[in-house]
Amino acid sequence: MRIIAGKYKGHHLVSFKAGHIRPTTDRVKETLFNKIMFEMDGARVLDLFCGTGNLGLEALSRGASHVTFVDAHKQSLLITRDNIRKLKVPESEYLIIQKDVISYLKSYEGPAFDIILADPPFTQKMAHDVMLAASQSQAFGKTTLMTIESEKRERLDEQYERLIQVDKKDYGDKFLSFFRQAEKSEES
Repeated sequence: MRIIAGKYKGHHLVSFKAGHIRPTTDRVKETLFNKIMFEMDGARVLDLFCGTGNLGLEALSRGASHVTFVDAHKQSLLITRDNIRKLKVPESEYLIIQKDVISYLKSYEGPAFDIILADPPFTQKMAHDVMLAASQSQAFGKTTLMTIESEKRERLDEQYERLIQVDKKDYGDKFLSFFRQAEKSEES
């Protein structure tokens, strides 16, 4: 695993042994960040199911101003911290939270994020539940863009209340979907 572009380009992330982590491949990561590159500068990013911190660190490398890393697994957060230390990311640019992602989304009370990156574990088929929670969360605002990876056979609707799917990429065994707030909605 490595950072593909930006100020940390070419840096390899720490190797790890954790059966519960399946990092996003470089191919998917490159497509994701090419799609959202014009929204990255100065963005506040939420990295859900952060695992190794791979996606959030790529966001920081490409110009995000701050990333909140959320994962329930202590081991994932230890790996994320190791990667942050390895890249020497300033403390002002990140926050690490050990909490269940659904609970985090339901209880979040701060300002909306600019970008939300979600890579839930495929073995748990959680994409639908994550999108339901995101659609009701203050983390998602009028201009938020959310990306989510899902296993092909799991449920992922094209609309969740105020959130609509605006793009979807097929990677054989999984999808990478992009959601925004529906333009007709008056909610924030």
